Amino acid sequence: MSAEGDGVDWDDAYANAAHIPRAETYPPRWAAAAAAFRAKAGGQIDVPYGPHPRQRLDLFQPQGLARGVVMFVHGGYWMRFDKSVWSHLAAGPLAHGWAVAMPSYRLVPEVAIADITRDITAALQHIAQMHPDGPIHLTGHSAGGHLAARMLCDDVPLSPEVASRIARVVPISPVSDLRPLRKTQMNERFRLDEAAARAESPALRTPRPGVPVTVWVGGAERPVFLDQARWLAAAWPGAALKIEEGSHHFDVIAGLEQPDSALTGTVAGA
Repeated sequence: MSAEGDGVDWDDAYANAAHIPRAETYPPRWAAAAAAFRAKAGGQIDVPYGPHPRQRLDLFQPQGLARGVVMFVHGGYWMRFDKSVWSHLAAGPLAHGWAVAMPSYRLVPEVAIADITRDITAALQHIAQMHPDGPIHLTGHSAGGHLAARMLCDDVPLSPEVASRIARVVPISPVSDLRPLRKTQMNERFRLDEAAARAESPALRTPRPGVPVTVWVGGAERPVFLDQARWLAAAWPGAALKIEEGSHHFDVIAGLEQPDSALTGTVAGA
C-alpha cells in the first residue's frame, strides 16, 4: 500500500519480520529463554502497578546491594507481547549489579498509544517506590524504545523525585516520530491523527536536560528504523547514536543477555 501518492509502500517499510530470515522462530525462542531465566533467577513476578491485568511488572535483583534499577520496556508495535517474553534480557545488567524491572502494559486497540505512555509512567513511579535508592536507567526496544524515550520528555508527569533519579536512557531501535505510521494499515489500530502522532513523538518533544542518551540501532535494520534512530539522536541535544553493524531488528537486543556486550555496557554505564 502506498499512501498519499508518494509512491512509498509504508506497510513494507515498517515490516520487520518480512525482511528477517526465519523471523517466525524468534518469538518462541525468546519465550523459552525467558522462562528458563525466570526459573533460575526467581524475582518478584506479576507485581501490580495498576488495576488492569496487563498492568503488571517483574523485578529481578542482583546478588548483593543493587547499584540502581534498569527498566526495560518491550516492543511489539504497542500491539503484542508482554514482559514474560523478555526476562532473559535482564542477565547482562544483573551481572553488573543492577536490578532490572520489566513492565507489561495495555495494548492497542484497547487503548491509545498515549494511554500506554501513561501506563509506563505509572510503572516507572511504582518501580521507583519498590527500589527507592540509586539511579534509574531506562531502555526498551522498538515500541518499547519509544516508551523509554517518552519517559525523558518534559511533558510526562513524573514526580520530581523520580525524574531526578533518571541517569541514563538507551532507546533501542525506537520509533521516535509516529507521523509516518499514520500512512500504514497499522493506523487502523493506532487511530493516530496528526495531533496525537506529534504529541507522542519523542523526536518532537523536549527532553529533560542533563541525562545521557544513547540511541542504539542495528545496521541491518529497515531503512526507516535507521531514520527513526537518527531523527531522535539529532533532535535531542547531546544524544549519541550507535549503529551496531550487522544487527537486524530482532537480534539487536541480544547483547542484553551478555555481561560483556557493548549494549549491556551502555545500558549499565559500565
